[in-house]
Amino acid sequence: MRKIILAAAAAGAALTLTACSESADDTVDSSMADAEANADAGMEAVDSAADAGMEMVDSAADSAMEMVDSAADAVDSAAE
Repeated sequence: MRKIILAAAAAGAALTLTACSESADDTVDSSMADAEANADAGMEAVDSAADAGMEMVDSAADSAMEMVDSAADAVDSAAE
């Protein structure tokens, strides 16, 4: 009788450990998925900011070139 009770207790303990282990695995998997999603969102934000920055630089360069061309035209007109 004692052996049966001990075997049942051991089986119960093993089932408890297995359940905890599965729960821990699920928690780790969920945390990894969250970390991956956050990393992806962060990379998208960086990419978007870089694109916006490049557009601003491009626009500023275009404006500067227009100003240089205008100044060159003014110099040419004054020289004539």
